[in-house]
Amino acid sequence: MKDRSVPFPPNAAALPLWLWPRAAYIHVPFCAHHCGYCDFAIATGQDHLIELYLDALAAELATLEKPQPVRTLFIGGGTPTHLSAAQLERLLSTILRWLPVAADDGAEFSIECNPDSLTADKIAVLADRGVNRVSLGAQSFHADMLAVLERAHDPGEIARAVERVRRRIDNVSLDLIFGVPGQTECLWRADLARALGLAPDHLSTYGLTYEKGTPLWKRRQHRQLQPLDEDAELTLYVLAIDTLEAAGFEHYEISNFARPGRRCRHNRIYWANEAYFGFGMGAARYVFGRRELNTRDLQRYIRQALSGESVTWQAEELPPEERARETLAVQLRRAEGIDRAAFRTQTAFDLDALAGAALAHLIDQGCLADDGRGVRLTRRGKYVADAVIERLL
Repeated sequence: MKDRSVPFPPNAAALPLWLWPRAAYIHVPFCAHHCGYCDFAIATGQDHLIELYLDALAAELATLEKPQPVRTLFIGGGTPTHLSAAQLERLLSTILRWLPVAADDGAEFSIECNPDSLTADKIAVLADRGVNRVSLGAQSFHADMLAVLERAHDPGEIARAVERVRRRIDNVSLDLIFGVPGQTECLWRADLARALGLAPDHLSTYGLTYEKGTPLWKRRQHRQLQPLDEDAELTLYVLAIDTLEAAGFEHYEISNFARPGRRCRHNRIYWANEAYFGFGMGAARYVFGRRELNTRDLQRYIRQALSGESVTWQAEELPPEERARETLAVQLRRAEGIDRAAFRTQTAFDLDALAGAALAHLIDQGCLADDGRGVRLTRRGKYVADAVIERLL
């Protein structure tokens, strides 16, 4: 089943981070409800397949042949905590057999949850198995905004979930969405205030996107809702930056804010364009510069994994220059931007030789700052980050 074009070297621990993973992502697709904006690989109304899925995931993980220690492990979905406590126990036991998490202060073991899916017995399983960070999909504290997004939880469940988690796990992150049709500056300000009132360690603020084929996209196509215009969305984004920075959060990535010492270590690996494992339906991985994506079809994933076939659906290996430009694009999302010396070491390309003219133009436009050692987005650059990155590519 394992793709032999990606060898598993005996000296993996000595390889640089952008070639061999010290991080892993596990995808659990099951959800109680399909939210209107969601384009992730999910499965609703198929809970009867959960046990078979866990069998298939175990089979895919077994292609590692031997345990591969990692420093960050992230279980996402879907809604991983849609599983029962017993199923969660089985899931975590299987994962940790093949992907043991380092037992040190720098290790991070995260899981995504919905507020209405967390019970005390599930939290106990997570904590007992070493999960030390919970990412909670709050999205909004207003019932009408949650209704537009077709979320299943009510606002009061968010605070109750945070309280339950904190009894066993102290590192809590909240996701919020801005740019929701009908959302005003006043509503967004209140969402930020309610979130801060729960004293989270981390906040992610995502602008709403209309992914083709989703229910929300279809409603927009049929003019059943009115999207916010770009100026209104920018106003909300600026408000988030000002509010969260004033509250002591570091704006360490375009959409992410953290209290000092609480930045998401797993996601920083993606933004550094370093290697990571990925297992499960629809999961992506990046090993030795080769990107692979698993099938998003649940029954196909189960059938192929259990029969010993590859579950890879797509794969690509970028030429060196394209990989360098990709590294440039993702690293620029970080507050620290791109360090010239580290970029040269990782990509074998000189940053200025690769994109010097575009860098100079963007610096002149006030979108980038250059201190000689590296370049980073300015405050103005963050507002138009997608255009900046497109120019550099």
